Amino acid sequence: MADAAAPEDLFQGQWQNRPTVLDEYKPSLDDRWNQGCTNAWALWEEIVPFGYKGSYQRVRAYLREKRLSPERVSARPPTPRTVSGWILRHPDSLAASKQLRLQAVLAQCPELDALTGHVRSFARMLTEREGERLPEWLDAVRQDDLPPLHTLAAGIDRDRDAVTAGLTLPWNSGVVEEHVNRIKMLKRQMFGRAGFDLLRKRVLLYS
Repeated sequence: MADAAAPEDLFQGQWQNRPTVLDEYKPSLDDRWNQGCTNAWALWEEIVPFGYKGSYQRVRAYLREKRLSPERVSARPPTPRTVSGWILRHPDSLAASKQLRLQAVLAQCPELDALTGHVRSFARMLTEREGERLPEWLDAVRQDDLPPLHTLAAGIDRDRDAVTAGLTLPWNSGVVEEHVNRIKMLKRQMFGRAGFDLLRKRVLLYS
């Protein structure tokens, strides 16, 4: 690479696709770039409060690549599994950098943005025991063009009383499921070769 015009040109080959501390913030930089903000120092100052601990030079190198490349340069999109994890987590427990990336994803997909709102609304009903809001939630779901969610709503409607009770009452089958899983674990430890008498003895001793 003796003919490199700048130090940034040396970052090629085996190092090119390695993850960096800037990856989580690239979608935010892309959005600001598209909005007309192309000043590397200003953008570096914007992402530092959100937890970016890398150097200004790395931000400048990324923007320089966008500026000089004949093709559009943008961050690699997160995987569907990653986005699902962000949506299902409580917003307060999501790191600021991941919130920025999720906002960038939702801004590109109105359907996913609507789905996120319904998921978080249902989560609030579940954690705060607000089962009386279920009819309102079902009506809101049906107003959006989200066929898979409509299928879920239809299933809930068929057993609405039970679902409402589950979202409202403090009782659940968690304790029973714990005992069932414990018994299954003890049974697997015997590789299926022991009979009921030994399993019964182990369950009683374990208790």
